Amino acid sequence: MNERNRIKPLIKHRLTTRLWHWINATCVLVMVMSGLTVFNAHPRLYWGEYGANDDHAWAAVGSSQTVGYVRIGETKIDTTGFIGNWRDSDGNVQTWAFPGWATIPSYYSLAEGRLWHFFFAWLFSFSIAIFMIRSLFNRHVKQDLHITRGEWRPSHIWQDVKNHARLRFHAPGDANIYNILQKFSYIGVIFILLPLMIFTGLAMSPAMDANWPVLTDILGGRQSARSIHFIGMSLLVLFFVVHMAALLLAGPLKETWAMITGGRREGHRDA
Repeated sequence: MNERNRIKPLIKHRLTTRLWHWINATCVLVMVMSGLTVFNAHPRLYWGEYGANDDHAWAAVGSSQTVGYVRIGETKIDTTGFIGNWRDSDGNVQTWAFPGWATIPSYYSLAEGRLWHFFFAWLFSFSIAIFMIRSLFNRHVKQDLHITRGEWRPSHIWQDVKNHARLRFHAPGDANIYNILQKFSYIGVIFILLPLMIFTGLAMSPAMDANWPVLTDILGGRQSARSIHFIGMSLLVLFFVVHMAALLLAGPLKETWAMITGGRREGHRDA
């Protein structure tokens, strides 16, 4: 091949993208696990400003020495052995809502759980802010996540749904272009779900609530903020599960290595 006409490979993932990815992955993992420790202190969710044991909870984890269950509305799901009633590494029955392997720390400590949660929440908030500012300059959103008029067509969206059902996740011949479902999910998570998690987290802070009560007023009350925060966490876990499933189907070693080293993709041809 003529040296002049050789195609130069390009970095698939920029260094800033890789750093942001791994920092956020670490932060989200720690925040979810430490958040479950905080939730274990009172495993019930309410709507409104107040909530206590005698108030009706729209969702709760029930615990006793013999059974464990999750209740959503009037629907009760038996979770004995997994949630609400489980055995620790020594074989002893524990009745915290979520088991030690799913929490940070692995033992029950509300104070330590909060310390872990708040530290990584602030780190995560700064990471998101830097990402959004940088995205304005490197045109990442416009180039990679912008949804064109044609992609909004129901027929196009439905075709992408069918492609996903057939395990076809990329455009033919170009694995670097996000499809419409990927764009929807990334935009929803980065620009809606994650800011909502930060906002509801701030609204639950006693200091923020005392100085800016309008935060909880917007959300309908401090307990409503807690419920929305927990729902958002559940959606993040769902996104993670789907993300990992797609990674396994696309080739986990190759894709993970690309996110560590940058990877290579087809670039432009020398003039």
